[in-house]
Amino acid sequence: MEVINRLLNYNNLNIVQNTDWFSFSLDSVLLCNFVSIKKNTKNVLDLCTGNAPIPIILSTKTNANIIGVELQKEIYELAIKSIKINNLEHQIKLLNKDIKELTDIYDTDTFDIITCNPPFFKTKDSSIINKNDIKSIARHEIKIKLDDIFFISRKLLKNNGSVAIVHKTERLIDIIGSMKKHNIEPKRIQFIYPKVDKESNLVLIEGSKNGKPGLKILPPLYIHDKNGNYLDDIKRMFE
Repeated sequence: MEVINRLLNYNNLNIVQNTDWFSFSLDSVLLCNFVSIKKNTKNVLDLCTGNAPIPIILSTKTNANIIGVELQKEIYELAIKSIKINNLEHQIKLLNKDIKELTDIYDTDTFDIITCNPPFFKTKDSSIINKNDIKSIARHEIKIKLDDIFFISRKLLKNNGSVAIVHKTERLIDIIGSMKKHNIEPKRIQFIYPKVDKESNLVLIEGSKNGKPGLKILPPLYIHDKNGNYLDDIKRMFE
């Protein structure tokens, strides 16, 4: 069922979702608050944009042009509606494309920043894949893999431009390996913990195209208190 929901407390922004598929998650909020945006940032590319939560949130943080790319037609159409109801057509453009086609559309050295909240799970013969194709493609590396993200980043980022993603902590070695393979130097990492006494389940990582070595580990970010309520650091992201 298609619904319109408030996008947290972001200046009365709304987002169009389908409850039969998936809703945007805290992951997108975390990534938007993590990525380094500079005053001279002009062009931002969001891969696997879904129903466009990241472009919409980023529009509150930068005046840059934002491109969101979503492969699945049904989800892309939700994103189009989300952009229109927020009157953001002047800043955000959406493409219904496979990200592997982007090198045929854009020149090298086009973007200052690339963001991505990608499918988290590897696909193996033994993988339990959701029977709903839309959910499966969104959650599993069926259509896009880590190497695709960083290959595109190497091609389309300006020199020293940044790519930032949110992913499962257990995939960190895969992420760093793929970044290094494509000349993306890891620069900042932040580990996310559901609670203080739990292991990290998510990681935010940002890398620089052809960047110099030098990695910063940011302070850990905890999501909930012992009662399951959002901690103040997270609440501030919603404002």
